[in-house]
Amino acid sequence: MGRVQDKVALVTGGASGVGRATAQLLLEEGAFVAISDINAEAGQALAEACGARAMFVRHDVASESDWREALQAVQQRFGPLDILINNAGILIPGSIESGTLAQFRQLMQVNADSCFIGCQQGVAAMKERGGSIVNMASVSSWLPIENYAGYSASKAAVAALTRAAALYCRKNGHAVRVNSLHPDGIYTPMMQASAPGVPAHYLLFDPKTNPKGRACLPEHIAKVLLFLASDDSQAISGAEIRADSAILGMGL
Repeated sequence: MGRVQDKVALVTGGASGVGRATAQLLLEEGAFVAISDINAEAGQALAEACGARAMFVRHDVASESDWREALQAVQQRFGPLDILINNAGILIPGSIESGTLAQFRQLMQVNADSCFIGCQQGVAAMKERGGSIVNMASVSSWLPIENYAGYSASKAAVAALTRAAALYCRKNGHAVRVNSLHPDGIYTPMMQASAPGVPAHYLLFDPKTNPKGRACLPEHIAKVLLFLASDDSQAISGAEIRADSAILGMGL
């Protein structure tokens, strides 16, 4: 028996990076997994490669109607939802001077609005049976990163929303746990696009060869998400879990 045996999971942004690694790990651990993404070609290919326990849903996470349709499709195919991984997000650089209002609004819409809608509809879907919601945040929600002002603000919003949603569920007797995960860098296509041409060994954290490295691998984060999704973490809700290799004391 796997750690999430026969549970039904939805992973947003599941076609690549952390979402892809998480979807694959949840499947290995016995779950039925819906992979949602706006990249239909990659998402459909992944779902087909994963077999009958996986499905793909094209899903704009900033759209309420897309959320309703995605959840309906998942429940029609696999049954009631047990796990929601709010992983989809975007990264746009910009300081308080160089960033634009349009970029700020786009970051908030994709990174923060999506978690609000997901939590709202996820709680409604799971409150009778219980379940786990994990929102992908970032160390930038509390660690100042001057050239990512809008991104940092969006991830701080995710953390605050998580705490409020978790407390609401507790006070209203809903057995839905809501937690946020705060990684440092993750070596995904999004990171590679932000550091074009930089070899992986310059970015990946290694305590011996590159102690100031900022990135871990997607599968490392997927394992933490699995823990938070599973019943192993049933005493944890409203928590900010840092997956950052002790970056707090390192500086940038």
